[in-house]
Amino acid sequence: MKRRQVFAYVGVGAVAALAGAALKWKMVAPQAASSQAMDVLFAQSLNALDGTPQAFSQWRGQRLVVNFWATWCPPCVDEMPELDELQQEFSGKAQFVGIGIDSAANMLEFVKKVPVRYPLLVAGNVGSELARELGNTTGGLPFTVIIDEEGKLIHQHSGRIKAETLRSVLKAPLA
Repeated sequence: MKRRQVFAYVGVGAVAALAGAALKWKMVAPQAASSQAMDVLFAQSLNALDGTPQAFSQWRGQRLVVNFWATWCPPCVDEMPELDELQQEFSGKAQFVGIGIDSAANMLEFVKKVPVRYPLLVAGNVGSELARELGNTTGGLPFTVIIDEEGKLIHQHSGRIKAETLRSVLKAPLA
């Protein structure tokens, strides 16, 4: 095979790999939240682990970190201790809320092993629909959104979120 043909095959392969990576990113990247997403979120009332209903409207006016997760999701479980530490670090500046796409029984067993000091709400399949409204069109977990004090969605993240990313968004002044 001539050197020129080898370079041509390598070039075509590289372009195909880049196109595939771009397509994959487009498929998993969060999409724009629906126009009614914040109204839908703040209208929700989900049960806490003890069964008491918790209205999302109680957190209106606060910087809010909403993390959609499940006990069967390894990256979700992996990030929970870090999210708990960040809730303590940003206490009084931001409120973290975990929405479990899971059963109360599974979530109760989980917190026995991994204590979480921020509210965990049981949503089951309703949580998947809520995450979709907020831009998680693939349904992947974990999925995290940050909402500012004015009720505007200021950050979305699919997959395990890094502490540095959360810190930078939470420390940013209100736009």
